[in-house]
Amino acid sequence: MKKILFLTILSVSGVLHAQTLFHNDDHISEVKLVFEQQNWDHILDSLYVAGDKDRLLAAAWVDGVYYDSIGVRYKGFSSVSVDRTKNPFNIKLDYVLDQSHFGVDKIKLGNVIQDPSFAREIVSYKVARNYMPASLANYCNVYINNNFWGVYTSIESVDKSFLAQHYGSSTGSFIKGNPTKVDLNGENSNLSNSLGKDSTDYYEFYELKSDIGWAPFYNLIDKLNNDPAAIEEVLNVDRTLWMHALNYTMVNFDSYIGYAQNYYMYEDKNGQFNPILWDMNQSFGSFRLTDASDFFRGFTVEEAKTMDPMAHVNSFSVHPRPLITNVINTDQRKRMYFAHIRAIVREHFANGAYKNELEALQDLIKTDVSRDSNKFYSYADFLANKTSTVQDFVAYPGITDLMDERSAYLLNYKGISPNGAPSISVPKDVKNKSNFQVTTVVDTASAVYLYYRDQSGAVFSRVEMMDDGGSGDNQAMDGVYGVVVPTSGKNIDYYVYAENDSSGTFSPTNAAYNFYEIREVKQLVVNEFCASNSSVIADENGDYEDWIELYNNGDTSIHLLGYTLSDDLNDLAKWSFSDTSLGPDAYLLIWADDDDEDGPLHTNFKLASGGEAIYLSHQGEVVDEITFGGQTTDVTSGRYPNGTGPFVLMEATPAAFNNGQRVSVTAIDKHTFSIFPNPLTGRFYVESDMNGTAILMNAQGQTVLTTKINKGVNVLDASLLSSGMYFLSIRNETGVVSKKIIKQ
Repeated sequence: MKKILFLTILSVSGVLHAQTLFHNDDHISEVKLVFEQQNWDHILDSLYVAGDKDRLLAAAWVDGVYYDSIGVRYKGFSSVSVDRTKNPFNIKLDYVLDQSHFGVDKIKLGNVIQDPSFAREIVSYKVARNYMPASLANYCNVYINNNFWGVYTSIESVDKSFLAQHYGSSTGSFIKGNPTKVDLNGENSNLSNSLGKDSTDYYEFYELKSDIGWAPFYNLIDKLNNDPAAIEEVLNVDRTLWMHALNYTMVNFDSYIGYAQNYYMYEDKNGQFNPILWDMNQSFGSFRLTDASDFFRGFTVEEAKTMDPMAHVNSFSVHPRPLITNVINTDQRKRMYFAHIRAIVREHFANGAYKNELEALQDLIKTDVSRDSNKFYSYADFLANKTSTVQDFVAYPGITDLMDERSAYLLNYKGISPNGAPSISVPKDVKNKSNFQVTTVVDTASAVYLYYRDQSGAVFSRVEMMDDGGSGDNQAMDGVYGVVVPTSGKNIDYYVYAENDSSGTFSPTNAAYNFYEIREVKQLVVNEFCASNSSVIADENGDYEDWIELYNNGDTSIHLLGYTLSDDLNDLAKWSFSDTSLGPDAYLLIWADDDDEDGPLHTNFKLASGGEAIYLSHQGEVVDEITFGGQTTDVTSGRYPNGTGPFVLMEATPAAFNNGQRVSVTAIDKHTFSIFPNPLTGRFYVESDMNGTAILMNAQGQTVLTTKINKGVNVLDASLLSSGMYFLSIRNETGVVSKKIIKQ
């Protein structure tokens, strides 16, 4: 009889995420923009004033890799001015060509206005990522036409790639709380229903980022305002409490808690909307306006230190804040909200950990900040603002001065204070074929609950744990709480919550984004995948297709009949294996080419290079999975150590042992090629100094020709093409270079 082994680990969101080589806050990236027009700044100013989102064609070097035919415009609103030299940029690498920088196709560069310390945004996102999905962030040295333009922040876009990586889908309703114009005397994007029942009335205040989705979004607004008792049907309440906890702890008022803006809402596969933080550059008290009762005209630095985390609840709001008042509307949710604040304060601020982060970040960039002649504050202000208030048009609080006193205030706040809060020991669990049992020692609690699920990404169910001697615990009233839950699922996610009359506590403390996992030791795993394959390995027909590698960790063969692969959690049986066997310590490549007529190892779906999910299932139950963000051509993600480890970006090893050779970004020489004749009529010649793939695209961005290019002279034929403008790009693993072609 096969013995089933289980192990329990602590997991962040329970999903293995591929890494990024660009958004990395322990180094400074380099972005060099090249504009052909000498008046590029005037053109960008004009586009901004016109209010449209057109872009200026340019080229860029990103960490030494060259990208042609990119699109550039300014980013944001309040941080942009035609009178400023250092404006923020929104760079679209795939503006004309299908290209990305190691999975990043859009680079958003902030000009670090409103922050003399240069650290607010990076630190805020770094803290937030411990508790909910939040953008990666790093620094960039930006050059324009070989002139150093300054130190910028780069924030990961909240886009389809982000959604796919964190939610396993990107097709749900996706809304940005982003009023066309922020009204300091208006409701902005506050999610009230005062605008009526016609979705067109909401267009001015909310930006639809998905193809469709107004109907479910209005349903959220309707329930939030008219039926808050049923709000959990359409809202991830725990994620909402975390957003408010982060904003109030770090005094981030350029957000929902201030003038109701700068956030996203995404509807996941459970039909629940999830709030997502955005634009945290004015955290730590840099923005001090709010329409909450006592401070509707703004608050001072000293008042920021003792800002009530229940301001919109304990007093009143000039304009409704239903995402606060109708969510933190029960004693239990208030205790949960306070438990989240306690976790943030104790794990990052009261222990001084954030000071080490500040020190390391400023040390990283200080040399470059000193030579940034376009920065908005002096170098002395940069150094001082870490600890002391810098006075400019407004007072920018010293971060440590603010947060040391705020931490002390919050940890003395009733319900947040650790004094009297329940304590929970690390739970112990046992899993067998039909149920699982959890026990834990809890002190000073009146109620203890287990939250659990046996399907990844599903909504957690709740059951009360008992100290009665009959629930898998030891003896009645001995402080050991237990519960036995029937389940046939092999994999379990769970966390514990305990409360008394005044306080609540979670285990782990950053639940539900973080939780305990019970996992069957996997014999069959997804070991490596390539979502954009142009030259790594060809299938039996000579085609370069997406591929998924399976690996057998065990010492016995596995018969794959009954196993399925899919990229859709709602359709796990999208593609089924034939009666194939995989021996011990063996690998199997499956071609994800949406062409299952090519053979038994060709699926009926492709992998999305922009990010999605892979599910390996057996008889309807997921046995392995990964969600991933944007991928780069010929760069794979694989488990390291082989077969068991987390996924890392690596050099491809199809059907072979993952050796952990990480992909690195190195500076390269700019490639060149020439085309003659140009304009052309039929056959033409391409002389290149690189081997690669040539892609010819029309003015609409449609690919009309793809072929291999060798170093030297190559002959191509355009005689069948219509007259007009085209772009020819040559790409390989080190970059892309493009030229314009005119067909007569």
